[in-house]
Amino acid sequence: MDDPPLQKIAISGPTLASIIQRFSTSPSAVDGLLFGHVTHVTPLNLSDDSATTAADSPTLLATVTGFLCSSTFYDSTGAVQPVSLRRLLHLRSSLLGWFSGRRKTPLRPSMHEFSVTKSLSSFSQLSSQIENAPEPSNFNPCVFLLLASPQPDPTGHVHTHEYRAYQFRGGTESFEPKSLDIVNIGPAFRGHYGSFSPNSPFPALDCELRGSPMNEDDDERLSRIKQDSKYQKELDESAEGFDVGRLRRLIGSEAKNYTEGLEDLYEKMLVKIENLTRSVEKSSAKVLEQENHNRKLKHKILRSATPE
Repeated sequence: MDDPPLQKIAISGPTLASIIQRFSTSPSAVDGLLFGHVTHVTPLNLSDDSATTAADSPTLLATVTGFLCSSTFYDSTGAVQPVSLRRLLHLRSSLLGWFSGRRKTPLRPSMHEFSVTKSLSSFSQLSSQIENAPEPSNFNPCVFLLLASPQPDPTGHVHTHEYRAYQFRGGTESFEPKSLDIVNIGPAFRGHYGSFSPNSPFPALDCELRGSPMNEDDDERLSRIKQDSKYQKELDESAEGFDVGRLRRLIGSEAKNYTEGLEDLYEKMLVKIENLTRSVEKSSAKVLEQENHNRKLKHKILRSATPE
């Protein structure tokens, strides 16, 4: 049975950079295994027009989260060795496929890479379950990432690398090029974090530290600051009469009810900045005037001291 077609393949920027760094520092060609997960993702088509309704079609996304450099999982003919492969997969995440990096070659799969990919994708026992799928289904390790460095820079300052992602289709026994998304943090990549769940739980930490200010709640901390006359004086000078209780209402769920107070505070801050700017401008003009006066006096003294 052929694997379902992937719409795209995603990889994090640090992971891709690590693969390229391993490839660029190696004296010869490199290859290894790719790990990650396959997910049914429903794109979020957000629109402020209620009359516009866009149909959200699920996207099958393969996300690469790690890699392992090793060429010991196949023999010289391209056949995968099950014993060596299981040894490399010990305590690893789901296997997506493998990658190959070679120098000064065209960016297309070779016959040797075709044999390795076909052999690897035939191991149905290494298939991973598709997450968020409407029905339970598996995905065989058929992802192939090819890297190449076509032309070396003669100066040695610029390193040029090319890469391309493929999915091997067992039904037609061919490679299908897939778009490769470099996942970073930002609004354009919000779809990758829509249904986030941590894969590595944090260990239990003992946070009960007596005497630590982190154990105080907001009311205790604010009352302690309010009782301190030094802090209260500095707060009054900066906030123009906004006491602690009034500032507290500008933070949290109550902030939307006190927008006028926040705007008032912001306007007073702007007035302070404007007054400070004018003061600096006047003082700079006085300094320049004093420098010109000193320069004239110095010139007058030099003229009087020069003998005729």
